[in-house]
Amino acid sequence: MRLKAFLLPTALALALSGATAALAAPGDRTNARPTDAVDLDVLFVSAHPDDEAGSLATLGQWKEKYGTTAGVVTITRGEGGGNAVGLEEGPPLGIIREREERTAIGRAGVENLYNLDRVDFWYTASAPLSERIWGHDDTLGQIVRVIRQTRPEIVMTMNPSPTPGNHGNHQQAARFAAEAFHAAADPQAFPEQLSAEGLQPFRAAKFLRTGGTGGSSAGPECASSFIPTVPTDQVFGVWEGTPSSTGKTWAEIEVDARREYVTQGWAGTAAAPTDPAKIRCDFYTLVDSRVPYNPADTSPEAILRGSVLPAVAGGLPQGTELYLTTDRFDLAPGETVEVTAHMRAPRDRALTNPTVGLRLPQGWTATGTGELRGAVPAGQERTATFTVTVPADADTNQQRLVGATLTTGQGAGRTDRAVRVVADVRGTLEPLPEVGLFRDWAGDNGYPQLDTLIKPVLTIGSGRNRSVRIDLRNHGDAAQSGSVALGLPAGFTADAATKSYADLAPDATGAVTFTVTNTDATLPTANEGGADGDYGITITTTSATGSTVETGALEIVPTSEVPHAGADHAVDAVATPGEYPGAELDLSRIWEGQATTPQDASAKGRIAWTEDALKVFVQVTDDVLGKKVVPQDCKRQRRTDSVEIIVDPKGNSADTSTVFKAGIFPVTDDPANGDPPCWQRDADNRQGPGATTAPGMTVVSKVSAPYAGYTIEASIPFAVLPDAVDPARMGFNVLVYDSDTQDLSSQSRLGWSTFTGVRADPYRYGLVTLPGYPPAQRGPSAPVFPDTSARSVHSPQTIAQSAVDGVAPAAVPRLPESALRLTGQHRVAGGVEVTLRADRTGTAYLYAWDGDRSRGDHTLRLTAGIPVTVLVPVADGTPTSLLAAFEADGAALARQLPLG
Repeated sequence: MRLKAFLLPTALALALSGATAALAAPGDRTNARPTDAVDLDVLFVSAHPDDEAGSLATLGQWKEKYGTTAGVVTITRGEGGGNAVGLEEGPPLGIIREREERTAIGRAGVENLYNLDRVDFWYTASAPLSERIWGHDDTLGQIVRVIRQTRPEIVMTMNPSPTPGNHGNHQQAARFAAEAFHAAADPQAFPEQLSAEGLQPFRAAKFLRTGGTGGSSAGPECASSFIPTVPTDQVFGVWEGTPSSTGKTWAEIEVDARREYVTQGWAGTAAAPTDPAKIRCDFYTLVDSRVPYNPADTSPEAILRGSVLPAVAGGLPQGTELYLTTDRFDLAPGETVEVTAHMRAPRDRALTNPTVGLRLPQGWTATGTGELRGAVPAGQERTATFTVTVPADADTNQQRLVGATLTTGQGAGRTDRAVRVVADVRGTLEPLPEVGLFRDWAGDNGYPQLDTLIKPVLTIGSGRNRSVRIDLRNHGDAAQSGSVALGLPAGFTADAATKSYADLAPDATGAVTFTVTNTDATLPTANEGGADGDYGITITTTSATGSTVETGALEIVPTSEVPHAGADHAVDAVATPGEYPGAELDLSRIWEGQATTPQDASAKGRIAWTEDALKVFVQVTDDVLGKKVVPQDCKRQRRTDSVEIIVDPKGNSADTSTVFKAGIFPVTDDPANGDPPCWQRDADNRQGPGATTAPGMTVVSKVSAPYAGYTIEASIPFAVLPDAVDPARMGFNVLVYDSDTQDLSSQSRLGWSTFTGVRADPYRYGLVTLPGYPPAQRGPSAPVFPDTSARSVHSPQTIAQSAVDGVAPAAVPRLPESALRLTGQHRVAGGVEVTLRADRTGTAYLYAWDGDRSRGDHTLRLTAGIPVTVLVPVADGTPTSLLAAFEADGAALARQLPLG
C-alpha cells in the first residue's frame, strides 16, 4: 500500500491535467473494490476552502523531505463566503473556491481534496447550529468513510472549542474529526460501510489540532522555545523557514498559496519574512495518540515518528500501539484512579519480553505489575492495569501527566495521559450555554482535557445586575457541607459575601447563586475594560477537607436607555435637536484589525423608537472611501466601508439565527442613479436583499464631499424583527467596517460593544431598554437558512480526482464499476459523442474536459439496461478527455476517458 501512496498522486496529476495515462482512465474495470483508494499519510479535516492554509508549510515540507501524502476534507465549498473579484455567490462561488483550494494546496504537493457537499450558510460562532444544519450522523459518516478508504496515519483538524471568535463551522468540523478518529476504528460504528461497502475499520495513529495555547519566540528554535499555558499540553512545532527545493522558504510558498484565495481578498497577502529570526512555526497540539511518542522531540518530523516514519533508534517498531486510558479524568487528593496501558503489536511481528512501567508525579504511588508473561502476538493487543493513588496533600486545580514506558525485545517507547486534580468539592463559574455543551461533548468523547482551552466568563450590563451561579461537584467519597465565597474586583458587589451548601453527596452536583451588581457604571466596557475586556473574579469553595480557589471573569457590555423619538422625527440622515433625546453612543472602539486614529476611522451614534420602528443614526468619520460595490453585489458588508446594525429582540439569543442584522453600504457604484446606499440582511434570522427580507425598512445616507466620512440613518420596523422586543432587555449593537483599499477587504472593525468575533456572539451585544414601549404580542419567526450547496457531481475537478483515487464524489458510497459503462467516446462536430449504459436508474453528469476547464457539459437521466448515445456540446476549445459522474440511490461513481 505504501507503493500505491507514491504512484497514485502522479496519476491524479495526470487526470487533472487531462493526460491519458492508464491509471487516469479506469475504463470498464469491473474488479474494483471500495478499498481501491489512495493510501494517505495525513488527512486534514476542515470546514471551508482555505482553512488548511496555515498548515501548508508543514505539509509541503513533509511531502518534499519524507514523501508523505496528504489529503484535505472540506465539509463545505465556502459558497456562503464573500467574493472580492466577482458577483458569483452560492454554488457557483463554491466551485470557484474549490478551484482556488486545489491550486493552493497543490503548491504544497497536496493533491487529494474531498468535498462533502454540505452547505456553507454564514459566519457563526455556534457549533451546535453548524451540526444542526449539516446533520451529525451523515456528515460524520462521510468523514469516517474517507478515513477508512484513504487510511491516513495522522488526522489533523482545527480548534474544536468555543473560544472567542472561533468559527462555529471550524469548531464542528474539528469535533467531527475527533469523533471520526475513534469511529473509523470501531467496527460497531457505521457497520453498513463494512457489510455493504466492503470497507474495514482503520486505526489512525495520531490526532492533532492546529495551534498551541502558549507562546514561543520566532526563528529556527521556535519549536523548542514553545511554553504551553497548560503544562500537560503536548505541542509540536514545524518551522516555516526551512528552504524548499525551489530555493524559497516554505513560509514564502505558504504565502503564495494563500494568494490563490482571491475571492476571499487574500491576493494581497503580505510577503513572508525573509529574516529567519522572524519566521514562525506552525504549531500542533496532540489530542490523542495510539502510538508512542516523544514529547521532547522538537524536530520537524516529530509528529511523523512512530506513525508515518519509524521511531528513532532504539524505539518500538513502526505500527506498535501504546496508549493509556483512565477510569476518570477528575481526581481528588487521596483518591485512586485505574490506569490501563494498552499495547498492540504490529501486524507483521510480535513484541517479545514486554514490560510496562509507569511514570508518576512526585508523591504519587501505584500498585500493579507491568510485567506481561509471554510476547504480544503480531496484530494482537494486551493490557496492564495499575491503581494509582493521588497524595492527600496534592495541589488542586491543575492537570498532571501519568506516563508509561513500554520496553520490549524490539525497543522501547513512551506515552502520557493527562488527569486533573481537583478539590473534594469544586466550585466553578456557570458556563455559557455553548461552553457547557462543549464540555459535555469533550467528556463524552474522551477529550476532557480540552476544557482548559476556555476561560470561564459571563457578561453583565454596565450599571446593572445579574445572577451568577457557581456550580458545585463533590469529587470525594463522603458527603460534604461548606461555603462559597465570590471575590469581585472594585466596582462590583454581591448580595452576600458567602453562600453555603449542605449535604452534597459523593459525585453529586449542586449550585449556589449570587446576585452581582456593577456598582461603578464608569468602568470601561467591552474590550476596553479590565484585561482585554475581562474583570477577574475568584471562587473560593470550602469543604470539610479544605478550600480551593478557581478563577473566572466578568465582561461589562455597554448599556443605554432608548427614549421615544422626537415628535418631528424624519429619516433624512440629519439628527436635528430633539429627534434623538437619548445619550450618544461611542462606536469607535476597535474589536478587530488595525488600530485607527479618529480621522482615519471613528463613529458615534444614537437610537430612538417610535410606535412602529427602531430609529438608528450613525455618523462615521473616515479618511479614505473603500471600493464601492455595484448594486448587484450588495452583500457581505464586512468587505468595505459599511455599517452593521444588530438587534437581538429579547437579549437572550444563543446564536444569530434568532437576531436581526442589517448590513448597510453608504454608497454604491451606480452613477446612473446617484450612487445610492444599499442594504441587506446577513447571517441572521432571514438573509437576503433588504427590500425582500426587511420590507418597510428605510435607509438614507449622506456622503461628504470632499470625502471625510458619511452619515446613515435607518428606520427598522419592529415587524421585521425575528421576535417581539423585550423593552427591559433588548440586545443591540452597531459595528462599523473601515476599508482604505480597493480590493474589497476591510482593515479595521469598530463598534459599540466590541470583543473578538462579536458579530456572531449575541451574549456580548450591548443591552438597551425602551421605557414606555408596548411590545407586540407575537411569537418568534423560524430561521431561514441557505439550503443549496455546491455539489461534487457539478465539479469536473472532483470527478477527475475521484476517477483515480477511488473515493466517490462527496465521499458517498461508491458504486461498482459495472454500474455505468461508457463506450465509443469520440470527438464529433459540435462536441463529444458517447454511449452510456447503466445497470440501474440514476443520473449521469458528463463534461468535456481539457485538463483545466470544462468545455461543455450534459446531464441526463439513465434507465437501467437502456443504452443512450448523447452529444456533449463543445462551443470552443479542444477537450482531451471525457469526465463522467453517475449517482444512484445515494451512491456515486466517477470516470475519466481519454479522447483520441
